[in-house]
Amino acid sequence: MSTPFPQRFRAWIAAPAYPWVTGGALTAGAVAELIAYPASVTTTIGVLVSSASLMWRRSLPPVSVLTVAAGLLGFAGDVSLYVSIMASGLIACYTLGRSRVLHPAVTVVGGALGALCVNLVHINTWSRMDLPVPALWERGSLSLFAESLLLTVVVFGAVMMGDAVRSRAETLTERNLAQARLIAIERRQAAEAERAAIARELHDIVSHSVSMIAVQAESATYTTPGLTPEARDGFQQIAGTARSSMAELRRLLGVLRTPQDKETVLTAPQPTLDHLAELVQQHRTVGGEAELRVTGERVPLPAVWELSAYRIAQEALTNARKHAPGARTVVEIHYGTDLLLTLRVRDDGPGPVCGQGPGAGHGLTGMRERAALVGGRLSAGAGPDGGFLVEAELPWGSA
Repeated sequence: MSTPFPQRFRAWIAAPAYPWVTGGALTAGAVAELIAYPASVTTTIGVLVSSASLMWRRSLPPVSVLTVAAGLLGFAGDVSLYVSIMASGLIACYTLGRSRVLHPAVTVVGGALGALCVNLVHINTWSRMDLPVPALWERGSLSLFAESLLLTVVVFGAVMMGDAVRSRAETLTERNLAQARLIAIERRQAAEAERAAIARELHDIVSHSVSMIAVQAESATYTTPGLTPEARDGFQQIAGTARSSMAELRRLLGVLRTPQDKETVLTAPQPTLDHLAELVQQHRTVGGEAELRVTGERVPLPAVWELSAYRIAQEALTNARKHAPGARTVVEIHYGTDLLLTLRVRDDGPGPVCGQGPGAGHGLTGMRERAALVGGRLSAGAGPDGGFLVEAELPWGSA
């Protein structure tokens, strides 16, 4: 599968050899232009320096100041504007804004003053060429400065474009870092929740059974008549082993319920459906557009149902940020009168992609397992209006 052209073009621009190729090509064009249209020594030096210096604009961005100065010098030495000077000046002004060598306002003011100086040199040249040039105090003299005004507008546009590209790149970097931090927090919370769930399961099932063994073995030595000393010792050993297992089990539960970071104490309760608004707000914080819609009368559900629905919504929002960045996501919760909780998370992104199909990925598998844990069902795939849709139905009538 071939790489799309926009990606190939961006990769070519980012390549280290790109400034040398473009600067060398522009220098060769400047030489050809000077051969076709010979100029004065000052203009020739300005044209060649402004074009050749572009080859170092990425490794040494301040050299762009020399590029602009040489271009203005070359333009001041001749009343004609060479194409190579115009091209190198635009690229250099963009580089100054993109690399923020100077504050954009300082760069624009400096370019405007340079353009004004060039304009004054040209006005003096026009006067010596016996052209009808009005005096500065006569009517229509302001039109003499149209050249400096035009150059200032061009410098302003190129610098602002470079600064906008720089700002956009910084914003994307900060957003990616914030998203990475949020995903790391969500994964850590999910791992802690799973450990807490394992601890509860061990406590509710295993500890109950082991404690029953210890009690029954202990009581059997007193309630069963006619036990031989060997049988009595055997029951005592069973009770002792059960008590040792209980102590080991308590130690294991302590490890599962304690975060790996000993300085952090897990005091937050398990999230419920009342925390969905905070979850949606976290999604907005990293640049995603999300909306929460709740219909029906809010009914307090059992903790397992609340936690399962919350984790499904959390995983669906994580998938939306990962596979459809920038897409609008809607989280819908409906409390049905038929004791059925319906959860939908849909986005207007590109729809199912590689690794996000109906049967792919651990995230979708985990969501289906959570729905099945409470006797519900979950479907995931392309939405009826495009995008990606996760829909879960969780009945709580049998809770």
